[in-house]
Amino acid sequence: MKPSRFIDSLNCAIDGVLYAARTQKHMRYHFLGAAAVLLIALFLKVSAVEFILLAISISFVLFAEMMNTAVEAAVDMVTTEFHPLAKAAKDVAAGSVLLSVIGAVVTGYLILSAYIFPLYKELLAMIGNPSELASVVSLLVVVIAAVLLKALSGQGTPLHGGFISGHAAIAFSIATTVTLNTQDPLTSILVIALAIMVSHSRLLMHIHTMRELLLGALAGCSVTLAVTLLFRYFG
Repeated sequence: MKPSRFIDSLNCAIDGVLYAARTQKHMRYHFLGAAAVLLIALFLKVSAVEFILLAISISFVLFAEMMNTAVEAAVDMVTTEFHPLAKAAKDVAAGSVLLSVIGAVVTGYLILSAYIFPLYKELLAMIGNPSELASVVSLLVVVIAAVLLKALSGQGTPLHGGFISGHAAIAFSIATTVTLNTQDPLTSILVIALAIMVSHSRLLMHIHTMRELLLGALAGCSVTLAVTLLFRYFG
């Protein structure tokens, strides 16, 4: 039945938002991401115009996800069997979410990078550039640590499975080394993105769990930073 009062229409709209958040994990991720971006924007004291642009981008992503959920529910109500048009409807709806996310990421990058990059550069400058020897030693230590952890845990092989992801550890060790050597935030983002892609491939291939990937990434970054600082102060 169509609501006759404004308050009833408002309650239906709220129910729709709650349904999407309850049933769609991506909607929950979008809400968490939106909260994080808005809090960072407030902390960095962005201008009113920049905050409005961020809010519009976030709203558009949430709107697209809501429409995607509505399309999926409508298609599932009509048929639960495979049909090319049903697949096309869901794929197009999901594609609209992807495009909105890309637009929001670009907007967020252009606005927040002007505030975050200078702080990031100062942090990198405090750590300093690793020497060539420190870069090589840190990578070797990461490899040795990954092998030892696998051996001590009795899980997996040096190149497959185990307590910690060696691929993630090495990828993030290299990303950390490149970041410290270049002292450039954009380069850092790109190499970290590559490290994430390498790690994600291990997850997609069911070789490692998310916990093992996170342990590998943490080990790669922390060992590389530790070796760099040791060489800086004691080398």
